[in-house]
Amino acid sequence: MKYQIIMDMFFTLLARKRVSAAELAARYGVSVRSIYRYVEELTVSGVPVDIAHGRYGGVYISDAYKLPVNFLNKAEYRATLDAMQAMRGQIEDAALDSAIEKISSQYKKTDAELPVRGDVIVDSSAWGDYRFRDKIELLQRAVREKECLEIDYVARTGEETRRTVEPHVLVYKQNVWYIYAWCRKRAAFRLFKVGRIRMAVRTGQTFEKRDFSPEDIPLRFDREDGEPVEVELEISPAALPDVEEWLGVDCIRRTKDGKLSAVVALPDDEGLIRKLLGLGAGVRVLAPERVKAAVKAAAEKMISLYG
Repeated sequence: MKYQIIMDMFFTLLARKRVSAAELAARYGVSVRSIYRYVEELTVSGVPVDIAHGRYGGVYISDAYKLPVNFLNKAEYRATLDAMQAMRGQIEDAALDSAIEKISSQYKKTDAELPVRGDVIVDSSAWGDYRFRDKIELLQRAVREKECLEIDYVARTGEETRRTVEPHVLVYKQNVWYIYAWCRKRAAFRLFKVGRIRMAVRTGQTFEKRDFSPEDIPLRFDREDGEPVEVELEISPAALPDVEEWLGVDCIRRTKDGKLSAVVALPDDEGLIRKLLGLGAGVRVLAPERVKAAVKAAAEKMISLYG
């Protein structure tokens, strides 16, 4: 316990300019005299800890002291903190808080404290889904405590089923949260999209985690999506911003004659046809023929609704 306190003191002092001995004593449930002994042990080990007396005094480490200079460069510290603090906005975790404190200690500023959230905000919820963060926290707790959940899940087809699941791991893929869980209804692992969970309730039942590897998780495409098909598109300048947001700017190419195009593998299902229809005349399917035919048939059906 003693050395755990000393190590925690070390990172706390790196992260903050000065902390009073009384505050440290209260934090660790020890006496002020014990804190002074811990300071002596840190000093003997080569850490330049000192104590300033008076109104603005406290225990502190010299600003010149850092972890090895090649540990991370400034940009890497900043990027690491941004990512960790952004994820902290989605998930509450004491270990993550501790890691943020330790990393931020190496990026200590002299004139101002670091922003609470950093420079990145992650919000994976759909517009109008104000309970999304609560879902994530509930799922994370179930994974950590190995507790079964009863969920109401809405499939892409519109079918709603109630299942008891054993949550094993949260997955964040291409701006979407999933929960990889053993489904007792199907007696198999399933990858559930968090945004499609209408309700989740704790059951109080616990489970033993089953063996699986990251390769078992179908991360390339949602299992509810179709198999991928390579689609070639011709894109009008007016539709370019929408296509860039859909496919990403790296997928867009300009042909020799100045036209915009993209060749990309996409799930071969009705969702693809609806997406292409939604882009209207801004996108034309060049290949494959069956996707062209499907878009044409869907467009003709839509036209027939308006006589």
